[in-house]
Amino acid sequence: MTTSIIHIRRMADIDRDVRDEVAEVFVDGYYSELSYFTKDRNLLKLAFRDLFSPEVFYLAEVEGEVVGILACAHNKQRAMPVEITPLQNALGETTGELAYNVMKKEFNSPIPYDNETGYIECVATSERARGKGVSTALMKYVMEELPYSRYVLEVTNRNEIAHRMYQKLGFQEIERKAEDHAEEYGFDDRIYMAWFRRE
Repeated sequence: MTTSIIHIRRMADIDRDVRDEVAEVFVDGYYSELSYFTKDRNLLKLAFRDLFSPEVFYLAEVEGEVVGILACAHNKQRAMPVEITPLQNALGETTGELAYNVMKKEFNSPIPYDNETGYIECVATSERARGKGVSTALMKYVMEELPYSRYVLEVTNRNEIAHRMYQKLGFQEIERKAEDHAEEYGFDDRIYMAWFRRE
């Protein structure tokens, strides 16, 4: 992918069905974690394609192709509430139930923040678009265009590239929680970061 203009739009405002494209970027971005359930990328895309909440997802497109995603959830709407049926349909009854049980706490719990806070989650870029400024463009768009006075996100201590990007954008660490299942998940700490709009 050469350096091209990045267009950002809310998923709900795009007039074509982009669920497959969004699922592909999601699977690309989180494949190391998702491959625990299956190595088959097509099954993973099928499992998640109907779970994204279009009202809170923002998509980065280059030449009409979705290359990056970011959700700005809030206390009334999570990014992708997981449901057991699509997971079981794609991954099988046992693995689908396992995926649901692992992910429901992560994605179905209410966000414990006020109405003034946007919660950034599900940031991902396609493999071929990495290092091209896509995630930064998505972050800046949301921070400039949405009305929240504060943004909060979570990043793991192993995701050093994302951690550095968030710091460059002005996010500061507000809390760090040790991960109970560190060996299973492949990281030691969840780092919570916040950015405050200055009037």
